[in-house]
Amino acid sequence: MTEANTNSRAQQLKALHEAPEILSVVNVWDAISASTVAALPETKAIATAGHSIAAAYGYADGTMPLDVALSGVERIVKAVDLPVTADLDDGYEDPAETIRRAIAIGVVGANVEDRLRPFNDAVARVQAIIKAAEEEGIAFQLNARTDAIVRGGDRPIKDSLDDAIARGRAFLDAGAALVFVPGALNRETIEPLVEGLGHGKLSVIGAPGALPANELQELGVARVSYGPFTQRVALRALQDLAIDLYGSGVIPADTPALN
Repeated sequence: MTEANTNSRAQQLKALHEAPEILSVVNVWDAISASTVAALPETKAIATAGHSIAAAYGYADGTMPLDVALSGVERIVKAVDLPVTADLDDGYEDPAETIRRAIAIGVVGANVEDRLRPFNDAVARVQAIIKAAEEEGIAFQLNARTDAIVRGGDRPIKDSLDDAIARGRAFLDAGAALVFVPGALNRETIEPLVEGLGHGKLSVIGAPGALPANELQELGVARVSYGPFTQRVALRALQDLAIDLYGSGVIPADTPALN
C-alpha cells in the first residue's frame, strides 16, 4: 500500500471518529473474517482483536510476539479496502517502533493499553506513538486505552473513574484520537467519563450486558468495539454445528459460500 493510500484511509478513520454518529467496529481476527465483515454495506472500518488473533495462532492473550501480531494484522489489511485499526496490546517494548511497523503495513489506527503503568510512563508511551506517527506523515488514530477500571482492583469505582479521566485527558493532550476505557458498561460509569473526557472522545467495548449502540451514542460515546466476543460467538456457532453434524451429519442447505 502506498503512503498516499495509507494516509487516505487514516483520514477516513479520523472522519468516522469525529462524526456525530457512533462508530461501531466488529472485531475480526484473520483475512476471511475481515473480508466477510467488510462485505457488509454497514461496515465503515475494520478493527482487529488482539485476543482473537492470539487465539488463532495458539497464544494466550497478551503473550503473542510482535512479529506474529503484525503478520496477522497485515493479512487483514491486504484482505480489505477499508481503514484498519489494530489491537497492538501495550505497544510492546518500543511502542514508537511498533507503530512505525504497523503504519508500514497499512494500519491507520490502533488500540494501545496502558496496563495501569505509572501515570508519567503511560503518558510518555502515548507521546512516543504520536511522535512516530507524525514523523511518518500519517493522521494515525490512536485509541489510547486505559485499564483504570479493569485493573483497578478493590479500589472504589469513583477512584478508578477519576484515574481513567486523568489518564485519558493526558492521552488526548498528547494527541490520542480517543480514550478507550474497558469496563465502562453502564450509565453510571459512562456518563462521568464522557463529562470528564468530552463528548465524542470515549471508546468502549460492547461486552455482554453493555448498553446498546444507540444508547451509547446518546450518551456521547464515539466508538464501540467488541473485542474477543465476536470470535467467541463464531466459535460457539462452529461448536453447535459440530454437535448437529455428530447427530444428523447434514450441513444446512442455506449455508452461504462466504469463503
